[in-house]
Amino acid sequence: MTTVRRVPWVLLGCLILAQICYPLLDDRAAITVATVLIGVALSVSHALISRGPRAVAVLIGTAMLGGFLVEAVGVATGFPFGTYDYSGELGPKLLGVPLIIPLAWTWMAWPAWLAALRITGSRPLRIVVAAFGLACWDLFLDPQMVAEGYWSWQDPVPALPGVPGIPISNYLGWLGFAVLMMSFMSAKIGQKADDRPMYALWIWTYLSSVLAHVVFLDLPSSAAWGGILMGAAVLPLVIRLCRR
Repeated sequence: MTTVRRVPWVLLGCLILAQICYPLLDDRAAITVATVLIGVALSVSHALISRGPRAVAVLIGTAMLGGFLVEAVGVATGFPFGTYDYSGELGPKLLGVPLIIPLAWTWMAWPAWLAALRITGSRPLRIVVAAFGLACWDLFLDPQMVAEGYWSWQDPVPALPGVPGIPISNYLGWLGFAVLMMSFMSAKIGQKADDRPMYALWIWTYLSSVLAHVVFLDLPSSAAWGGILMGAAVLPLVIRLCRR
């Protein structure tokens, strides 16, 4: 393995270390921002190393810029997620959106797409699997971040049983946007490469989220919802990798 190809693995190790530290700290805003920055560096560097500048441009254009735009519309209008506001704990904001937020979607959109690329050769099914997996990651993310006070909804009903404070419209909104995002990525990025760091990130994110929500964060209901639904997108990847 050449030195440059080790970069995603090194960043993955740093990310895992930061996430392990998260539940052990009292002030978690700084480690949250640091985790996202490491995560986006991991995904963007892997895109560059494995597929070149064009893939980076597609990833940034769809997930980062697209994610910012849909967040800005959401904050201003309440569509498509419901009416919500961000606190000031996650750093500087533009149009009411902390700049770290679209970076988070860039970080996770890449492994979600590559996992779907590995699971199936059908383009429509890839879009569905990737979008569903990414949206289901929000079943972990939103309850955790709302519990920390980083954002809140004005009218968080109806909500999922056991997960108050977050309307179902939020998850449906992210699913709709994820379908658009993955549809565009599917038209531009289809070739396979050495995606093992991203498979490891995707599987680690799933398993560590279930563990953290149950053991450290006292969020058992979101662990159950995320464990079942995101698992439907992650476990086929694990089965496919085990068959190699």
